Amino acid sequence: MFMCSSCKHTGQWDFLEHSFSGRKKKSRKQEEVEIHLNHKVRITESLKQIRDTTEVFVNSNKFESVLNKFKLPIISANSLKNVDVRIDKSLKNLYFSLENVESEIVGYRKLDSCTGGDVTLPHIMYGGLLTGRALKNRDTAVVVPNICDFLILLNAKLTQNIVCLPNGVNSLSQYVLPSLERFKKLILWFGNDIKSWDSARHFAKKLGEKRCLFVRPNEKQLLPHLTENQDFKSIINAAQPIWHKSITNFASLRQDVFSDLQNIDKVQGVKWKRYPTLNKILKGHRRGELTIITGPTGSGKTTFISEYSLDLAMQGVNTLWGSFEIRNVRLARTMLQQFVGAPLSDNLNSFDTWADTFEQLPIYFMTFHGQQTIKVVMDAVEHAAYVHDIAHVIIDNVQFMMGITEEQKHMDRFWKQDTIIAAFRTFATRKNCHVTLVIHPRKEREDEDLTTSSIFGGAKASQEADNVLIIQDKRLTSVRGRKYLQVAKNRYSGDLGVMPLDFDKASLSYALKKKKEDKKEKDLENVPSN
Repeated sequence: MFMCSSCKHTGQWDFLEHSFSGRKKKSRKQEEVEIHLNHKVRITESLKQIRDTTEVFVNSNKFESVLNKFKLPIISANSLKNVDVRIDKSLKNLYFSLENVESEIVGYRKLDSCTGGDVTLPHIMYGGLLTGRALKNRDTAVVVPNICDFLILLNAKLTQNIVCLPNGVNSLSQYVLPSLERFKKLILWFGNDIKSWDSARHFAKKLGEKRCLFVRPNEKQLLPHLTENQDFKSIINAAQPIWHKSITNFASLRQDVFSDLQNIDKVQGVKWKRYPTLNKILKGHRRGELTIITGPTGSGKTTFISEYSLDLAMQGVNTLWGSFEIRNVRLARTMLQQFVGAPLSDNLNSFDTWADTFEQLPIYFMTFHGQQTIKVVMDAVEHAAYVHDIAHVIIDNVQFMMGITEEQKHMDRFWKQDTIIAAFRTFATRKNCHVTLVIHPRKEREDEDLTTSSIFGGAKASQEADNVLIIQDKRLTSVRGRKYLQVAKNRYSGDLGVMPLDFDKASLSYALKKKKEDKKEKDLENVPSN
């Protein structure tokens, strides 16, 4: 990353390299650089337009009523003397100034009281952050996820700088990283839910673990906007390092253990809304785990896993899809129909409305199709994990990364697959990201149930996996046969079981129907699990 001190543009380092390459023939990247060098004009015009149509908020005679209108905490106007906050004449839009690494205003964060909108103007690429500057301790900043917490801590007159993240705990944009480089110490104060905990550890890797401290989540240290009568200074001073040394003892782990026990339901992970039975067995979807899913050809593995991942993405789990067998257009169409719950072709007049909403979900797609090398795929996954803060990676399927290079032609197929699984296992642990791998089973007799031994390849897949999900399709061998999902391995709680899979063609969904759910679970209680 680089940031130009003249035009305030932030961008990829290779853009800067190309601008000085000295080539006579302009490349596409050189043309992009030239376009970006005009961003200073864009910033100037945007700031002027906002300032010409607004007034300084602290001078408003309706200061408290506006705070109530925007559902913001009541603070003293004097607390905002170092932050340029502006209000438009209609009192419907509130603007908070955003500063870059050089403490220059490069934009505003606009709150809309009518729609609840929260947008960055002119663009987040200029690296602006909402910052409350301290007069004394300029090297330390307390980082919070929302404006309410920002205002409360600003009103508390702490000695540290206060920084508000642009996207909360959902993601940390690469564009704002340079603006955080001015601080030698960062104290991350997020929520006490599992997503906030995971985000704090993930963001620390981006920001530099050695300079990051964390306010440990517990019931006595809630976010400021949840309980304003806390001793903020003591809580911040008690912040601890996020990561421990390679060798530790129970004294160092004691607080983490206590936090897990206090937040046991949140530690279990994100709950599926469409699959309550899966919640009962797996307890939830957790970062850092490896899930293997297998099933007969044509049993609906991709359809199920697309809805399985969609459910999580709708709850804010940043998702990366690698579909090597089915093209992204078809996959996106399937997920959109599952999202809508109705046939798209019968409701084309509503397509734009649904598509606009679906587009807001944190779902990204790799552009690969067909066979790819593990190196190429892992490069893309690593990049996405860093740039988009991916929490869930789906690979459908593993067999498409085997046997296309000259080196791989001379490798045993089992050994190739073990190498791929080892790479994703390492990635999941190192990046604290959940990885779901779809693997075809080896050929078995149609009248026999699939087991963990049925997964193609050696035993490494089932050994490395935290969860093994098997789609059993008895419709292939019996007139009254049924299809169900079997949880054959569950490292977290050890619970095993089955979940019925009844397909609704109109919505392309396997979600359980409430009126039938209890009866179906009773019918499947006697289905043997291997």
